Amino acid sequence: MQTNRICDLLGIRYPIIQAPMNWVSGVSLAAAVSNAGGLGTLGPNAGEKERTRDPLVSAEGVRRRIREMKRLTENPFALNIPVGFTEKERLHSEKTVQVALEEGLPVAIVSVGSPNVYTDVLKKGGTKVFHAVSTKEHALKAESMGVDAVICEGFEAGGHKGFTELTTFVLVPMVADAVKVPVVAGGGIGDVRGLLAALMLGADAAYMGTRFMMAAESSAHAHVKETLLGGDDVCTVSLKKRKMLARDFRNRFSEVYSHMLANGASVDELETFLADHSQYHSQFLGHADMAEICCGQVAGLVNEIEGAGDIIHKLVEAVGFHIEILKEKARPFGL
Repeated sequence: MQTNRICDLLGIRYPIIQAPMNWVSGVSLAAAVSNAGGLGTLGPNAGEKERTRDPLVSAEGVRRRIREMKRLTENPFALNIPVGFTEKERLHSEKTVQVALEEGLPVAIVSVGSPNVYTDVLKKGGTKVFHAVSTKEHALKAESMGVDAVICEGFEAGGHKGFTELTTFVLVPMVADAVKVPVVAGGGIGDVRGLLAALMLGADAAYMGTRFMMAAESSAHAHVKETLLGGDDVCTVSLKKRKMLARDFRNRFSEVYSHMLANGASVDELETFLADHSQYHSQFLGHADMAEICCGQVAGLVNEIEGAGDIIHKLVEAVGFHIEILKEKARPFGL
């Protein structure tokens, strides 16, 4: 596989970026991806054994994981920094940014907030900034703020996203036509077909989360991995939250939450229910049925647990074979 703008920018071998997943993408997974030639990404809470509301405690956890990553890999890696909307959320992200700069973080994947908050300070500190977007407008704004690349998250993607419903197939070429910075495509990518499709749509790299959630090195609880392996067809649902949507696995939690929404539950009631049945409860404690499991639609395509390195190597090995298939299908057009 030839290098491209993302590979050159980051100094990685393959244009494959492991998306951050809270409580899931800890040091073991991120290091395995980076060592295999992709870009591994730490989730903000992955590796913790309990939840904390103290931003200083949280930031020191990030510091430990960055240092551990540097012991496990000599290759570049990233950290997800959710900007946040409230004062409390911003306090957490501010402390995280401070630690990231002190520790010489190579790459920040910034999400859930405006690119005008941390882009400048991170870049001045020597950190490359990738910003997650869900519309062309957001991509153009991020580019104007000086980000190094934009990550297009289509509606198929798992976890938290905006209320827009642009799919990867539409969002990626739209953004690729509009911006000059490199574009990363995420949402619905779980095998070589998705990887090649992303590149053909104009992306410089693929952003894969759910596939790596089911990697051997993932911190996801065994009960969660087993549950997702049973997913098929329409196995996810988008749930409306206070300020965004979340794509979750269909289980008892999603049924109850949907019922509460439909019956006019208050914001406080919904927030309390979410806190009591959060990703911490599923991914860390193993409550795979009555707790939230953020994952993408691609969960229905994943049928086995493999090592992260094996996932990447199989993707790369399959690229040449599938390129020949694409050439064969293009022959009727004289190509």
